[in-house]
Amino acid sequence: MRHLVAPAALIAGALALTACGGSGDSGDAKPELSVSSSYMPQPVSDMAAGFVTITNDGGAKDELTSVTSDAAGSVTVHRTVGQSMEEVKSLDIPAHGRLVFQSGGNHLMFENLKQKPKQGQKVSVELHFAESGPIRVEMPVKSATYNPANGH
Repeated sequence: MRHLVAPAALIAGALALTACGGSGDSGDAKPELSVSSSYMPQPVSDMAAGFVTITNDGGAKDELTSVTSDAAGSVTVHRTVGQSMEEVKSLDIPAHGRLVFQSGGNHLMFENLKQKPKQGQKVSVELHFAESGPIRVEMPVKSATYNPANGH
């Protein structure tokens, strides 16, 4: 019996140490954001839509809280649910997930454009988050009928 006590104590100690730490330690988890697939269809009025994908490779969620651009009087964030769209104060970006803005879904609305950007130009946009620092994006202006699925 005495021979079993030492190995049992060793195993119990190892299990206790394993429970205390490890790669799943949420104290160090933070968002790691990147932006891709941004574009603005060429506007036909003093309003325009904008689309972007925000990827979070980090272990903690973040949220998009606002968007600013010198090209417009204001930029608002909209969520589409069913057939209706609504302005929202923020949208979540899940840990190890994405927030996608696309035609017919979530989108940015540029209101009171200071000038109508033309296809081939870029619109500078700054994305603001609850946890992460702001990210500046140069959003290319595409044709009014641009479809990212086929690149036209």
